[in-house]
Amino acid sequence: MLNDPLFIIAAIASLIVLGILMFGIGSFAKGGAFNLRNANKIMRWRLGAQFVAVILIVGFAWIRSRH
Repeated sequence: MLNDPLFIIAAIASLIVLGILMFGIGSFAKGGAFNLRNANKIMRWRLGAQFVAVILIVGFAWIRSRH
């Protein structure tokens, strides 16, 4: 499984989602002008990255179930 490129790409996508989430939580906790300007943009980036990650994970599970 660790040799499968789709698994590695899905894992990297999941880590990117985690990074965006942690960045968003950190900016929310800090507050201030940066959070007011960018909170929605950060959320949209996370949702987009999460969508891609879920598609990759489902695709990986589907491909693995067929073999």
